[in-house]
Amino acid sequence: MIRAILILFSIAVQIAVFVFGLIIFSDKYVLFQMFMLILSIFIVIAIVSRTRNPGNKVLWIVLILAFPILGTALYLILGHNLYRSKRLKLLFLNTNISKEYLTQDDEVLQEIKSKDANVYSEVNYISNFAGYPIYKSNKITYYKTGEEVYEKMKEDIKKAEKYIFLEYFTISEGVMWQELLSILDKKSKEGVDIRIIYDDIGSAALLPKNFNKTLKEKGIKTLCFNRLKPVVSTILNNRDHRKITVVDGKVAYCGGINIADEYINKKVRYGYWKDCMVKVEGDAVISFTSMFFEIWNTYYEDEYSLDEYKYNFEKTENIKGYVCPYAENPLDSENVGENIYINMLNKANDYVYIFTPYLIPDTDLITALTLSAKRGVDVRIVLPGIPDKKIIYSISRSYYKVLLGSGVKIYEYMPGFLHSKVLIADDKKAVVGTFNLDYRSLYTHFECGTYIYDSDVIESIKNDAMETFEISKVVGMNDIKTSIFRNLLNAFLRLFAPLL
Repeated sequence: MIRAILILFSIAVQIAVFVFGLIIFSDKYVLFQMFMLILSIFIVIAIVSRTRNPGNKVLWIVLILAFPILGTALYLILGHNLYRSKRLKLLFLNTNISKEYLTQDDEVLQEIKSKDANVYSEVNYISNFAGYPIYKSNKITYYKTGEEVYEKMKEDIKKAEKYIFLEYFTISEGVMWQELLSILDKKSKEGVDIRIIYDDIGSAALLPKNFNKTLKEKGIKTLCFNRLKPVVSTILNNRDHRKITVVDGKVAYCGGINIADEYINKKVRYGYWKDCMVKVEGDAVISFTSMFFEIWNTYYEDEYSLDEYKYNFEKTENIKGYVCPYAENPLDSENVGENIYINMLNKANDYVYIFTPYLIPDTDLITALTLSAKRGVDVRIVLPGIPDKKIIYSISRSYYKVLLGSGVKIYEYMPGFLHSKVLIADDKKAVVGTFNLDYRSLYTHFECGTYIYDSDVIESIKNDAMETFEISKVVGMNDIKTSIFRNLLNAFLRLFAPLL
């Protein structure tokens, strides 16, 4: 709620400045009207000409036509300025530089091609268009709760000898952070290089004002991503939503868990908080290290070679499976995160199970979900039984009717709030990451995921899904409350999905 209020307040300030400028010229009504008309036409043309996120074009066009001043202001603040942001352009450049250190082993791709042509097309897409290689013979472990992964993560951090990199959307004062800080303080005194990236909005009002100074005194380097500047910020809605831990290049964690007490159920907010993460051990860890430096070097121009942070693993063939860590940012020409989900849905034969805390899909994703169900694929989506954001919960439920009508099965996790972000298909492939199925995750945030194929860990992920179905409520058409007012309200709120 605090994060939403800060974003809305910042946007309100910028809109007020924008509107005030227009009011100055309001005495020249005809000129003002012509100016708005010409500005709207140019904006609509610009929106139509953009190739990324075609489904979102309708949202902006309708918003601008329905609310010319508000819609135009919002677009100039949220929908366009990221392309003119020097910070984002530099970050995009650093992303490409970091990826130069990532090399795809063509033998691995050909090996997958010989096993499954459909999977080959998916990983080849990630390799070519996202720039992240797929690796084999990495050990992957799936943790179905925050409590479970937290204990393992602490053990690995305690073993660190060279460096510890943490990149999290939210860091909050509490038991979890204080325990981690105690360990990090000790490791820093041992000479371990510790760097932390946290998002300013994600951690807003959750950390003390002297947070960075305190860590600096302990020898811990910090980076506050995209600080909130209400009047001059042009990329305030582009947040670092990734959750990554990297230790010595040997171990990496990725998933939905932030550093806050609710994620390990030390603080009860919305019933039991269910989340998950994967641990990767092997040469794929270098991809997570690359993601970290994409952002770190945008703020700190360190002279470095990613090879310095790479651990040389001994080759082993006794670990089954393949893994492909990947990331996405709002300047990418491809909607990689969404496209991977759509590809997996389109190529599924037996089932697709999805965990997501929020469901605000665009037309392409709705088509993929409904078409898969119509083809006879067992498509199931699990959402929270107790919401953390009632407005988002209401919007998510507004999509139930069209999904249920197409044969998609919807579950609500009754013990509490489900924050996991997982897709598993056909007992052979899965994605665990930070992507929610909503506008902000798929289009405006910095996100990451772990694509897994033909690994023994798939069974663990499926078992978690089956256990979750057992304690979740199956939603039917009779559970959907509809009215003209509610439908209109939800339709209106969908227009503001970029902010929610």
